[in-house]
Amino acid sequence: MRNLIAFPVIVLAVILQSAVVSRMTLLSGFGDLPMVMLAAWALQDSVDSAWHWAIATGVLVGFLSGISWVVYVLGYVLVVAMAKALRMRVWQAPLLAMFSVTFLGTILVSVLSLFVLRVFGVAIPLQDAFGLLVLPGVLLNLLLAIPVYAVMRDLAHWVYPSLEVE
Repeated sequence: MRNLIAFPVIVLAVILQSAVVSRMTLLSGFGDLPMVMLAAWALQDSVDSAWHWAIATGVLVGFLSGISWVVYVLGYVLVVAMAKALRMRVWQAPLLAMFSVTFLGTILVSVLSLFVLRVFGVAIPLQDAFGLLVLPGVLLNLLLAIPVYAVMRDLAHWVYPSLEVE
């Protein structure tokens, strides 16, 4: 029953991504709200459904994107894997882990996208791609990281209430 909350949250994030976030560009880069949302969800202690969220979000974003859906599924699953690994190691500083996963995840998904574009014959110079697409996207995702982390933390506390009584 707890996994049903994923559908409206993922759909809302993808709608906000396609309608609002993708229109707010810096140079030619834009933020990736679903990826930041997945990173924040996977960093929560009580969450056990992050893998399902990553696959569902990757498929949905892949259907709306011009790039193959495999790129987003693979990229988002790797972002969740990074978040799970960092959650076990950097447990005292959740915002540091959020910034790290957001930074590395943005670069990972962007590099995967550029690789697939290059395989399909779209030649984008790497210097231009990193200067105009990847780095501005990293900055915008880092700006999204704090409010998205706060919302996802509250959602995780609502979906997975603590068993402790205060």
